[in-house]
Amino acid sequence: GEIAAARGQTVAQLALAWALRDPRITSVLVGASSPEQLEANVTCVDRLDFTDGELAAIEQAAKDAGIDA
Repeated sequence: GEIAAARGQTVAQLALAWALRDPRITSVLVGASSPEQLEANVTCVDRLDFTDGELAAIEQAAKDAGIDA
């Protein structure tokens, strides 16, 4: 949450941007319960850039949570 907030994104937007930053990924599945949520999540494409520090922090958070990033 802290990384997303520092980037001016929601956690969902950060997660989508993180997945889409990889050139091997061409699309992601977005679960939205309203048109507004879908519209908000689509804006993740405006911030696909990540600093090395952000990527390291995301990878560490995933590792700490037992997620294979």
